Amino acid sequence: MLTVAAFGQQVANSKSEISAAAPNNAQGALWKDVPEKVNVGAKYLFYLHGAIVENEGIRPVSPEYGVYEYQKILDTFVNKGFTVISEARPRGTDAPQYAAKVAGQLNRLLKAGVAPQNITVVGASRGGAIAILASTLLKNRDVNFVILASCGNSSIYRNTKVDLWGNILSIYDVKDVTGAGTCQRFFDNSTGVSRHKEIVLRLGLGHGILYRPMREWVDPTIDWANQL
Repeated sequence: MLTVAAFGQQVANSKSEISAAAPNNAQGALWKDVPEKVNVGAKYLFYLHGAIVENEGIRPVSPEYGVYEYQKILDTFVNKGFTVISEARPRGTDAPQYAAKVAGQLNRLLKAGVAPQNITVVGASRGGAIAILASTLLKNRDVNFVILASCGNSSIYRNTKVDLWGNILSIYDVKDVTGAGTCQRFFDNSTGVSRHKEIVLRLGLGHGILYRPMREWVDPTIDWANQL
């Protein structure tokens, strides 16, 4: 098991973390909910965090993986020009109910005139499971979803039939010991997937890849959101 210090050193040595303060000409924004006045020309990115933020607050520390840099992750996408929508879910959040809330937010953007290709939902771990349920509820072939280390044997899926819709990118690390792995079974059994891709990282950091804005998952996420 990695200690916090050892994990932090491993990340530092990889030089993979993106600076949240990196200059960018695009102007992004951060909201906790869909803004009342929707800019139909903006690129929207929803970020759904992992369970540790629900349980321990917005800058929690894992003994295995170190600090979950929730704010830094949000700032990274804002600095890349996205209108980011994210909130720290309260402890005990019901995943299916929250997925319905996210699907409702997505529908609000679509009804306001935002092109579905300009909407991306990024979910990490438990947040990824919520994103999967939101995709199932929304049933839109053109909205983008990025599923980070979320296709395991979560109890969230036991009482819900997963039927993915949209453009789905799955990313996980080969050394993830939480049970998170390939989304292939969902790809095989879903009816609304327009395009999909899966990236298996070999950083050896397991679930820890989610805790920081690492290039290895952030860059493919941005490319996916931009249809590259």
